[in-house]
Amino acid sequence: MSKELSDLSFVSAIEAARSIQKGEVSSLELTKHILDRIDRYNPTLNAVITILKDDALNRARAADEALAKGELWGPLHGVPCSVKDTFEIANVLTTAGVPALAKYIPKRNAVVVERLLGAGAVIIGHTNVPIMAGDLQSYNEIFGTTNNPWDHERTPGGSTGGGAAALAAGLSYLSLGSDIGGSIRTPSNFCGVFGHKPSLNVVPSRGHIPPLPGVLSPPGRLGVIGPLARSAVDLKIALKILGGPETDKAIAYSWTLPPSRGTHLSDYRIGYMLDDPLCPVIPEVKEVLFQAIKAFREKGAKLEEGWPPGVNPSSQYETYRFLLISTYAYMLQDNQIEETRELAAKKDESDEARTAWAWTAPHKHFQTANIARMRARAVWQDYFRTHDAFLLPTTFIPAFPHDHSEPMEKRLLNTLEGPRPYLDILFWISFATLTGLPATTAPIGLTKDGLPVGLQIIGPYLEDATPIDLAGILTDVIGGFQPPEGYNI
Repeated sequence: MSKELSDLSFVSAIEAARSIQKGEVSSLELTKHILDRIDRYNPTLNAVITILKDDALNRARAADEALAKGELWGPLHGVPCSVKDTFEIANVLTTAGVPALAKYIPKRNAVVVERLLGAGAVIIGHTNVPIMAGDLQSYNEIFGTTNNPWDHERTPGGSTGGGAAALAAGLSYLSLGSDIGGSIRTPSNFCGVFGHKPSLNVVPSRGHIPPLPGVLSPPGRLGVIGPLARSAVDLKIALKILGGPETDKAIAYSWTLPPSRGTHLSDYRIGYMLDDPLCPVIPEVKEVLFQAIKAFREKGAKLEEGWPPGVNPSSQYETYRFLLISTYAYMLQDNQIEETRELAAKKDESDEARTAWAWTAPHKHFQTANIARMRARAVWQDYFRTHDAFLLPTTFIPAFPHDHSEPMEKRLLNTLEGPRPYLDILFWISFATLTGLPATTAPIGLTKDGLPVGLQIIGPYLEDATPIDLAGILTDVIGGFQPPEGYNI
């Protein structure tokens, strides 16, 4: 007997999969339902920008036919999912928001797209991004601006803003994203969904833009590929699907997700830091974070406030900023090198000089920064010998109004305490990215203005199940995803 489709609009991906497998709803019915919701809500959100209607319906029919024969494709059999427009989908327009790629049609799938399909998913389309996934908002010349379903005047974040907005609005059950500057965690935070930045090198990146098509990602990169969802359980299932070496590397080794360090909240020893003078958290966000910590403590969590011993947040943040900016040095044209070196030689604190230095610094300096990066990971890993997780804000503010002014570095974020530099949003997400540690963002409530706030949970290197499971426990303690008003029809 079919379930009411409206009852399935905001369930988790695994709940949707169970309903399909039990025969309560068909994949075709569910896919049509999601496509209908896209028709209704996407015009004002602009979250899904390449809609694969015919392909999705055909695959849904095939999923139902396979199930009727007793064939189960995988844990996401027949479930409508979305993919960030930085992942190549064979024979589908894939642009990464870059005008030069406005007609780019890949010939094969990105590794993670192939794995998502292998798990039985129905891909309903690409979600919007900023150009080359290089902003904290999601807009570009090709597809325009994505709005936050909680407030259309505000950004859903970037660069996986389209994916986060689609999930929050009930236009997808799972979405693939990527994260180097908080691009999974910040949109999850701004849209009130779950997002996971995996441990470095767990999920293969072949087929992701950037780098440009046909260019291999350099070793020692900061960026990772990961899932966004409406439940922690979905994140864990998705990571099991996406993780593990690609074919060539799989000849030598395999990957298994280690179990979480605990089962109950009382099993975990947890550190936390809700504020820091280096990047003060605005009061309305800090209050929501404080209430989450209070609820954890009342449920028996062993909590310790303060940075881990040996962690120098200022030094680690500066190392991250240098390595992040240097990642984009490929944008520097040969005829601009000398001029850029002259700007770098000024060694002032301006963003222009900072970028110039990161793009032209001697290789010795880059190597020194990488050594500092490995030392930072060692300090955190030493902490995780006696502790299981560390809690942080995801961002110091909730979703902010659209601002596409250039240059990006000159933008300001208005708060009641005064304007703040735009790139301050990088501070709280920097520690997990610098060190390659896994980090999960989980929704924990709303500000007094009704905007989502997410808590960031950092875990030990390669032990991704620990922060994901803690995000699930957090849901049990204070509640998890809630849909924004106006999307329940």
